[in-house]
Amino acid sequence: MNKSKTNLMLDLFFMEAKGQSSVLEESLAALKEDISNKDELDSLLRASSSLKAAAKLASLESVFELIQSQETFFTLATQNKLEITLENITFIQSAVDLVLQLINEAQDDADGWLKTNKTHLAKTKENIEELTHVKPKAISKQNKKASEISNANKDNKDTSSNTNNSGLSELSMLELFRMEADTQTRTLTDGLLELENTPNNLAVFEQLMRAAHSLKGAARMVGLDAAVRIAHSMEDIFVSAQKSELDISSDDINILLISVDMLTAIANATSQDYQKWITEHTPQTDDISAALASLVKGESKPTLSFDVNDISDSDKTVSDSISDSTNAIKNNNNTDKSSDNNVKVSTQSLNRLQGLSGEALVETRWLTPFSDSLLQVKKKQVDLVSTLDRLRDQLFDTNIDVDDYIFELIQNAHHKANQCRELLSHRLTELEAYDRRSNSLSQRLNREVQQARMRPFSDGIQGLQRLTRDLSQSLNKKVTLDIRGLATQVDRDILEKLQAPLNHMLRNAIDHGIESPADRVTAGKKETGTIRIEAMHTAGMLSIIIQDDGCGIDLDNLRNKIITKGLVTTEMAENLSQAELLDFMFLPNFSTREAVTEISGRGVGLDVVHSVMQELRGQVRASSEFGKGLKFQFQLPLTLSVIRALMVEINGEPYAFPLARLDQTVKISTKHIETMEGRQYFTFGNRHIGLISSHQILELTNKRLNEDEISVVILGDRINSYGVVVDKLLGERNLIVHTLDPRLGKIQDISAASLTEDGTPLLIFDVDDLLRSIDIILSGGRLDTLNNASDKVQSVTSKRILIVDDSITVREVERNLLQNKGYQVEVAVDGMDGWNATRTSEYDLIVSDIDMPRMNGFEFVSKVKNDDRFRNIPVIIVSYKDREEDRQRGLEVGANYYLTKGSFHDESLVDAVIELIGEA
Repeated sequence: MNKSKTNLMLDLFFMEAKGQSSVLEESLAALKEDISNKDELDSLLRASSSLKAAAKLASLESVFELIQSQETFFTLATQNKLEITLENITFIQSAVDLVLQLINEAQDDADGWLKTNKTHLAKTKENIEELTHVKPKAISKQNKKASEISNANKDNKDTSSNTNNSGLSELSMLELFRMEADTQTRTLTDGLLELENTPNNLAVFEQLMRAAHSLKGAARMVGLDAAVRIAHSMEDIFVSAQKSELDISSDDINILLISVDMLTAIANATSQDYQKWITEHTPQTDDISAALASLVKGESKPTLSFDVNDISDSDKTVSDSISDSTNAIKNNNNTDKSSDNNVKVSTQSLNRLQGLSGEALVETRWLTPFSDSLLQVKKKQVDLVSTLDRLRDQLFDTNIDVDDYIFELIQNAHHKANQCRELLSHRLTELEAYDRRSNSLSQRLNREVQQARMRPFSDGIQGLQRLTRDLSQSLNKKVTLDIRGLATQVDRDILEKLQAPLNHMLRNAIDHGIESPADRVTAGKKETGTIRIEAMHTAGMLSIIIQDDGCGIDLDNLRNKIITKGLVTTEMAENLSQAELLDFMFLPNFSTREAVTEISGRGVGLDVVHSVMQELRGQVRASSEFGKGLKFQFQLPLTLSVIRALMVEINGEPYAFPLARLDQTVKISTKHIETMEGRQYFTFGNRHIGLISSHQILELTNKRLNEDEISVVILGDRINSYGVVVDKLLGERNLIVHTLDPRLGKIQDISAASLTEDGTPLLIFDVDDLLRSIDIILSGGRLDTLNNASDKVQSVTSKRILIVDDSITVREVERNLLQNKGYQVEVAVDGMDGWNATRTSEYDLIVSDIDMPRMNGFEFVSKVKNDDRFRNIPVIIVSYKDREEDRQRGLEVGANYYLTKGSFHDESLVDAVIELIGEA
C-alpha cells in the first residue's frame, strides 16, 4: 500500500474511532450501572468489531490486537461464558482510554505515538486476555457489594417514606448532609464574594456565621470530623470579624473560598467511599485547618501549596446526586417558617401533568364546534315551526273541510316544535356558559403546570460570580460581573442546559474580550472591565444577553482567518456582512486565538454554545464594535413543553417544523426549478437551494407534482441549505409537545408529537435528524425528481453496485476499490437503509456486512432473496467474522459469496464481483 493510501486509511480510522469510542464510553458507563444489561453488551461488541476492522485496514497492528482482545471479552460475555464485574470493566475502560489518547494526541504522528506507548498497549492487552481465561464465579465480591448497596438504598428509601427523620438510616443522613452542604456552601460563596465588594458588612458576617454554624452541625451529626474542623474555624473567623477583632483581606477571602471548595469536595466524597477519600486527602484538609487557625489567631498570612480545584473537579457529584426537586428544599436556619412547604416532584411527573393538561385544553376546544353544530339544529327547528305555521295557514285559507282530529294534530305538532326550540335555546345558553368556564379552567390549569416547570434565572447562574473572580485574578485583570433579570422565569430543562454555554461565554469574555488594566487605561476606559448578563422575556421568547466592554472583534482579522482556513474564497469573504462573519466563530475548531492556553484557543467553546442552542430549539447571534466590546444574544423558547411551529401537510397528514429551526418558507413556480448533475435546485437571492421531496425523506409514495407552484420549507445550517417540498403550508401554531413513548426508541426524523385544535395527532420534525437523512439520500445518489417535466431516462453505461455497511472506513474502502474498476457504487449505512435503497433503485450486485444496527446482514440478505423482485440480484457478504458457522449461515440465507474483510488487500472482492456480474 503506497503512502497516500496509508494516509487515507489512517484518516478513515480516526473518523471511525471517534464515533465508535463514543459508543464504547457511553455503553461502558451504562454497563457500570447495570452489569446485566445485554443490550449494552451487544452495542459494545458491535463497536469493538467495527473499530478492530478499521485498525486492521489502517495497519495499526498493536491497536488491532488490543481491540481484538477486547472484542473476545465481549463475545464471551454475550455468550454467558464470562462474568462481567465492576473490576474487569475498569480494565476494558483502560483500553478505551488508550484509543481516545491515540485519537487526541497522535493524528499527526501515529507511528511515534505507537512506539512510545508500545509497552502500555501490550500490558493492557495482556490484562484483558487474562480476564478471558478466568473461570466464571457464582458471584463476585464487587457484584455482591454493589447488590448490598443497592438493597440498602432501597431499604433506606422505603424507610424514609414511612418514618420520621429520627428513624432515618445512616445513608439517609448522608443524603441530608449533602443537601445541607449544597445550600450552605452556596451561601458561603455568595457571602464571601459580596464581602469583597463591601468590607466590614455586619449583615453579611451574620449570614456567613450562620451558614458555617449550620454546616458544622450537619457534619457533626454524620461524623465528618474534617468538615467539622473546617466549618468550626470558619465560624470563629466570622464571629471575630463581627466583633471587629479581625480584618478580613482579599488574601483571607482566597483561603476562605478554598475552604468552601474543600467542604464541597467532602460532601461529594460521602456519595463514594468516604473513608478512602479522606485518607488520601488528609494532608490537604490538615493544611486548610491550619491556615484557618492562623487566621483566627491573627498570625502571618498562610499559603496553601495545592490547588483544591483539582480535588473538587474530580469529585464533583453533588449536582448529580441531588435532583432538582430536592435542591428546592432549603435547610437554611434563616428560612421563614411560615413559607410554603416544598414537595419533591419528579421531572417525569411534571411531563405527564403537562401532557394531561394539554389534552384537557384540546378537549375543551371540541365544545365550540359542537355548540356551533347545535346552533344549526336550532335554525332547523325555527324552519320547522315556520313550516308548520304555513301549513296551518294554508289549510284555513283554502276552503278545505279539515277534520278536527287533523287540526288538533297540527296544533299539537306546532306546540311541541316550539317547546323543542325553547329547550334547545336554554341548553345552548348553558353549554356556551360551560364552554367558557371549561376553557378558562383548562387554560389556568395549563398555565399552572407550565409555571411549575419554571425556575428563576438566578438558580442557573450559581458560581458565575466566583468564576469571574478567580479567572480575572489568574489573568491579572479587573472584571465586574453585572447580572440582571435574576427573577426571570425559565423552564427548568432549559436552565440546566444553559449552564455550560454561559460558562463558556463568560470565560471567553474574560480571556478574549476584557483587556488588561493598563491597556484599558491607555484606550481611555476604566481599568475595571464589565460583563453584563441579562435575562428577559421579549415577544414570547426568552432572551439572554451576554455583553462585555472589551476590545471586540477585529472583522478584518476574522475575515483573513476565514480565508486562511479555506472556509470561503477571498472574493466571497469580501462580500460577507458582519453578522455572517461572526457566524463563523460558532464552527467547530474555529478560534480567534493564535495560541492555545489553558482557558481558550481550541475552538471548542462557541461550538458547544451553538450545539446547545440547536438542542434547545433556539438561536444565538453575535454583534461587535471593534474597540468597544462584543455582544451575544440567545433567543430561546420560554418552555420546551410548548413550541411555536409551522404546520404543513404531507400526504394528507399534518406535520410540524419548529419555527426556531427554519430559515424561510417560499412558494416557487415549477418553471424556476433547474437541474444540474441529476439534482434539482432553485435560486433564492444569491443562493442555490437544493430541492428534495418530503415524501422521499419520510419513505412515502412519491407524489408527482403537476401544479404550477410548489411549497418549500428552507432548512439548513451555516454550511448547507436544503429546500424540503411539502404538499401544503397550513400556518403557524403554538403546540403542546408530547414526548414519545421511550419503548418506541428514536424514530427517524421525528422528535415529538402534538395535537391540533380538533384533536388530530401530528408529528414534530427533528430538524437535525432530517438534515442527516437528506445527507444520506444525497450521498447515496438516490434523489428523486419532483415533477414529470424533469423526468428523463438516462442510459446507464456501467453496472451499479450497492454497498451496505455501518463502518465508514469499510464503505469508503469498498467504494474506492470498485469505482476504480469502473462500477457505479452507492452506499447504505445499515441493513434498513440498504433495504430501502434496494426497493427504490435498481442494482446489479449487493455487497453487505453482517453486524449492523436496525437490521443485520443476515436479515437484509434474507429479505432480498425472499422477494421475487430482487431474488436474482447477486449478493456478496463481506464480514470480519471468519467462523465456519457464520459462513454457512450467510450462504444459507442466499449469499453467493462470503468473504472476510481482509480481502480488501488482494483482488478477492474484485474477482468475485467480476465472476458474478462481469466487467463494469
